[in-house]
Amino acid sequence: MSRSRVYQWCTWFGEGRTSLGDEPKSGRSKRSTNEENTTRVDELIRCDRRMKIREIALKLGIPKITVHEIVHDTLRYRKVSARWVPKMLTEDHKLQRVEISQRLLQRCQQDNEMRIRRILVSKCRGPQATVFWDAKGVILLDILPQGQCINAARYCSTLDRFKETIRRKRPGLLRRGVVLLHDNATPHSANLTQQWLQRYGWEILPHSAHSPDLAPSDFHLFGPLKRHLGGMVFETEDDLISELRNWFDNLDVDFFRVGINLLLSR
Repeated sequence: MSRSRVYQWCTWFGEGRTSLGDEPKSGRSKRSTNEENTTRVDELIRCDRRMKIREIALKLGIPKITVHEIVHDTLRYRKVSARWVPKMLTEDHKLQRVEISQRLLQRCQQDNEMRIRRILVSKCRGPQATVFWDAKGVILLDILPQGQCINAARYCSTLDRFKETIRRKRPGLLRRGVVLLHDNATPHSANLTQQWLQRYGWEILPHSAHSPDLAPSDFHLFGPLKRHLGGMVFETEDDLISELRNWFDNLDVDFFRVGINLLLSR
């Protein structure tokens, strides 16, 4: 602190000031974080947990700093794997995590084969990419053309492709029964998707809300991928897709097996 600033504070306290906090200012009131704006921001985030502060501000027509205060201070969200999740889980969320974790542990203890050979992981990454993998490697990487987004209809179409790819790459798995683990993203939880999964009798492992730390793609796959791509520059989208496929293809099988087994310890 500068000498003049020290003198100023000494003067203020000598005149009777007792607080270090900012005093109320005349004129314009503090930026509004009223309930209406808070509700609108929360609704947008719940529809798309990858929205940026800037995008929310533009969509709602309110200042970025106001959105920042609502997201961080009022709603208490934080970014995990590029998604907004609550900083503090509620008691219901904690109880749900415990119950689901116990069910998964019990399921794996009853069927050891499921843990190693039958769990297939699905993950929508951003609005355009979906990756499916298991303990042996990536089964399908589906990337949409620019301008298109993953919705329930598109995800079901991708599941159709995925089923045929399983038939080729994992012979016998469809007969033994698919065990799919995906999070609570809108394309995954939509009625259309649930109807598709029920039609083919695929088992869906439960996933507790706001828990990317319990999603293998989040805690194991995308971190190394981000580090690999860091600093790279791609002239075209095709170059990026080619690099993604090469990276997945060159990963050792043990990498994927470790990722599936880590779910058990987590």
